Amino acid sequence: MTADLDQMRVAAAEERPIRRRRGSRTGWTIVVLTSIGIVAFAVSPYLTQTLRDLADAGTGLAGNYVDRPPVVLAAFYTHVVAGGLALVLGPFQFWRGLRDRRPAVHRWIGRTYLASVGVGGVAGIVIAPSSEAGLVGMFGFGALGVLWLLSGWRAYAAIRHRDVANHQAWMIRNFALTYSAVMLRVWLPLLLVVQSPFGPFDYDAAFANAYAAVPFLCWVPNVVVAEWLIRRRGLPSYRIGPPPAIASGAPSGTPAVTPAVTPRAAR
Repeated sequence: MTADLDQMRVAAAEERPIRRRRGSRTGWTIVVLTSIGIVAFAVSPYLTQTLRDLADAGTGLAGNYVDRPPVVLAAFYTHVVAGGLALVLGPFQFWRGLRDRRPAVHRWIGRTYLASVGVGGVAGIVIAPSSEAGLVGMFGFGALGVLWLLSGWRAYAAIRHRDVANHQAWMIRNFALTYSAVMLRVWLPLLLVVQSPFGPFDYDAAFANAYAAVPFLCWVPNVVVAEWLIRRRGLPSYRIGPPPAIASGAPSGTPAVTPAVTPRAAR
């Protein structure tokens, strides 16, 4: 009986990594498909039609930007193109087979991705004050742009110092912010549906209510999930406040991000 229980425990222990790998592949596939789908649905119209035509058809945010100053229009198009490129390339940075078998391709995709984040992040900050969501949009999308830039820089700086574990952690955080482009389009219809049972349904008013929530809702939960994934993989997690080395009297200058657990190889 004891031998049978031991065999069952061993079998269960061997099965867990297999289930985890299958779950990771499924999750990665969903991220790839949704990222490509959003680029095809939300980015391609701006590349194939004029902003005036899109505004007249009531497509996306065209009506909010069609009469903006040239600087804002340029930043809008730059954000759309660079953000779309980052959204398509980002998932492939987490393809372990590509990273292991084609490291040069992995590096060039990463450089292009981070360059797109840099350009798209600056453009996003420029257009944030013009958000249709007003002050909430300015602060929500503005904070998203700032964090997008900072996390991309931290990921780049880590790999330049050959700190692979911190690089992987910051890339997870950064792509969680990139993926806000997908979650924004997920939250909007959900928030519209939530409002529909409450009295007469006014689409314009319901959309305004929903869009007032998404400037933060599209990315804050993503960051929480990203930090959970980082801890689950044993990568350096984020801590607010001075690291233990400073508290114990060690020299200052130690970075604020310290491993909460012992890093191990990414799965």
